[in-house]
Amino acid sequence: MVELKKKEAECLEAPQEHGNATSPGCKRTWDKLLCWPEADAGEVLALSCPNILFHFMKEPAGMIKRNCTKKGWSDPFPPYHVACPVEDEIPLEEQSYFATIKIIYTVGYSVSITSLIIAVTVLIAFRRLRCPRNYIHVQLFFTFILKAVAIFIKDAVLFQEEGIDHCSFSTTECKISVVFCHYFMMTNFMWLLVEALYLNCLLLSSLSHGRRYFWWLVLFGWGFPTLFTLIWILTKFYFEDTACWDINQGSPYWWLIKGPIIISVGANFVLFINIIRILLQKLDPRQINFNNSSQYRRLSRSTLLLIPLFGTHYIVFNFLPEYTSLGVRLYLELCIGSFQGFIVAVLYCFLNQEVQTEIGRRWHGKRYGLVPVWRRTRWTVPSSSGVKMTTSVC
Repeated sequence: MVELKKKEAECLEAPQEHGNATSPGCKRTWDKLLCWPEADAGEVLALSCPNILFHFMKEPAGMIKRNCTKKGWSDPFPPYHVACPVEDEIPLEEQSYFATIKIIYTVGYSVSITSLIIAVTVLIAFRRLRCPRNYIHVQLFFTFILKAVAIFIKDAVLFQEEGIDHCSFSTTECKISVVFCHYFMMTNFMWLLVEALYLNCLLLSSLSHGRRYFWWLVLFGWGFPTLFTLIWILTKFYFEDTACWDINQGSPYWWLIKGPIIISVGANFVLFINIIRILLQKLDPRQINFNNSSQYRRLSRSTLLLIPLFGTHYIVFNFLPEYTSLGVRLYLELCIGSFQGFIVAVLYCFLNQEVQTEIGRRWHGKRYGLVPVWRRTRWTVPSSSGVKMTTSVC
């Protein structure tokens, strides 16, 4: 659709470059598929099938001819559907492939939503787990949940009927569903960046400073995507209000969504390298005590494990054309990507030692009717007065 719009604009702008002089024959015209140049009366022009149809044609491309008569252009012969025969139905192999992809990512997002809801409930329900670090984990969990829900809603709106022509289908509902899908995708990447930023704050300064940065990080995690999504909505509404706003190939405005995501992924790699550098210094037993070492190890382990799971495939594919390696892209972004929320819930909650300790304490306390005394891991933070103050690991 975007490519046809460009071709049409180029075709209609060309006569203006040569002035407004008119020839006695046929004027340059656009017939919604091809641009027919100026011709003299009695002249016959022949053009090949449009490039956009090459991917869908059953047979090699043919030629379309038009006569320039005194009354104007004749109808194309042979007709487009004869000269450029297009596959009317998707092959059974492709139908099976897309059906399999949909089943896998539906299961993946469902598993992710369920596990993330359980993880959010655990981190909020237990008082000892309520701290800025876990609050950031909860925000990240919410972005995964909302992204999965937005994808389900978009699928329900865009594919509510099998006979819908997606090249011309355009409703307010489908545009809203696409907007929310892009917004929550961007917030998801921003909160992955917030995780890395907050970990840097903890490693570079005291815990109190990390708490001071918390609300700035919250504002960044939700406000930055909101700003760029609103700008993208305005540009699409005024300059590219076509289809359901889901066709991004060749659109310069798509960089308002795509650009911040690529920058966030790149920034994450830089921050992770910095985290590794800091950890190599702070985990030196000659520089810090044992309690600090175990704290930094637990705090950084789950974040460092996310390096191969997030952003690598995205930053590679975003430097390629939109539909390059479509099969691999669909598999990575939909199949493997749909289970990312589940992996995050496992790393940040279910395998978290503090969460396991708290659940075990409650379980044994209720089972035996006692609340045993558990030794909580504590570490020291230097105060302004020089006196050491103790605080919980959270």
